[in-house]
Amino acid sequence: MWTKSHSIVTNEATKEQMWKLFTDINNWHVWNNEIEFAKLEGNVEAGNHYLIQPKNGRIVKVKLLEVVENKHCLECGEFPLATMYYDHFMEETANGLKITNTITVKGLLGFLWVQLVVKKIANTMAAHVQQQIKVASKR
Repeated sequence: MWTKSHSIVTNEATKEQMWKLFTDINNWHVWNNEIEFAKLEGNVEAGNHYLIQPKNGRIVKVKLLEVVENKHCLECGEFPLATMYYDHFMEETANGLKITNTITVKGLLGFLWVQLVVKKIANTMAAHVQQQIKVASKR
């Protein structure tokens, strides 16, 4: 198993603003220049899924496993013989809104997919959250 987390505390955006941006999956390409598109049909709810295509990558189906409005979303994507879990969590603290993202990879070929794909995703977590905060704070 491989895991990487990133947390940030901000006073620039509320949990409601962040949640609204995060759950507007069909418009992720507006603030994330590393994807061609993301497409969700229906609601952001456990049991549903969306499709996402990274630039220069293949279309990936991402399942929504747990969704708690304004607080938490756990999703997963499948690789051959490995699964990547992406956990997004928000909590209000005395210092501001704490946003924590954690990526975990499990499975027989997890080590391979970490090297080929997941490390790049993990290394952009901080920049993506900063961009989300910037965009969300203006909504």
